[in-house]
Formats: sequence, C-alpha cells, structure tokens
Amino acid sequence: MTPTPDDPDAWYAYLAEGNARQARKRVAADVLLRNEAGDFLLVKPTYKPGWDLPGGMAEANEPPARAAVRELEEELGLTVTLHGLLVVDWVAPHEAWDDQLAFIFDGGVLNANDARDVRPHDEELSQLAFISHSRATSMLPQRLRSRFLAAADALNCGVPRYLHNGSPI
Repeated sequence: MTPTPDDPDAWYAYLAEGNARQARKRVAADVLLRNEAGDFLLVKPTYKPGWDLPGGMAEANEPPARAAVRELEEELGLTVTLHGLLVVDWVAPHEAWDDQLAFIFDGGVLNANDARDVRPHDEELSQLAFISHSRATSMLPQRLRSRFLAAADALNCGVPRYLHNGSPI
C-alpha cells in the first residue's frame, strides 16, 4: 500500500526510495567569454586532447550556473557575472560516458586588462587563447563545435538553443 502525506515519516521514506531509483545526469557548464575584439576564449585542458570552452562539470546538487562560475574561478582566477543561458544540449551516451546535459552561458566581454592578464590557475589547463569565431570552429572537437556554433548564434539573436547531440530538434 502506498503511504499518504497523512503519515509524514512513511511518506518521506516512500519519496526518498523513489528518488534513489531516479536516473542521475552528468551536467557540464561552460561559458562563452569574449574579448573587446570579439574573439572567444578557448582553453586547452591537460586531461583530454584538444581545445575546449572554459567551464567544467557540476558537482552533486550544484546548479549549472554556479558550476560555471566556480569552474572559471578555480581554473582561470576569473569572477564573472553570467548574462544568461545560450545553450542546453542533451548529449547521448558515448564511449565510457552516460548521457549528460551540457549548458553554455554567456560570460560577456572581458575588458582589455582582464583579457590580457587571464592565465590558467590550476593544473587542469595548459593554455588559453582568444580565437576568432571561424578559427574556433576549426579548433574545437565536433561535439563541442556544434554547441559553440549554436551558442554564438544564440548570442547574436538573443534566443537560447536546445540541442540533442549538438543538433537542433
């Protein structure tokens, strides 16, 4: 028999049991940052090949926007104010990974001093560079390239994008 809210302890145990069986999603939270010339900040992680957007994985129960801000503080020493959501991409299971939700937020434009002084602040990044839109599309891996293009488009038109594996639905 299913408990009812009339028995708070049994109801809570019932809800907790259901919650424990629910799927868990990995959450990535990246940021589109630009310099005053309109170039995009890309980073080169030490733990995987190729270039990436700044950001990273959310911790358990951490909101995606907070994860994005935290990752930029940890990896780049930057404190940013997010200016909105650009992309949510549902990424299907691939290689050894389960599915995930990948967010890209608008981090705005860094002033000339901040853009010039930004450096990797921990061992997770080996390099960073401000790269033109066209060059960034050729440097990013395919899965991220599609997400980046959608984010840049959302930035220009002001409408966030929802993707499945980098493709609009």
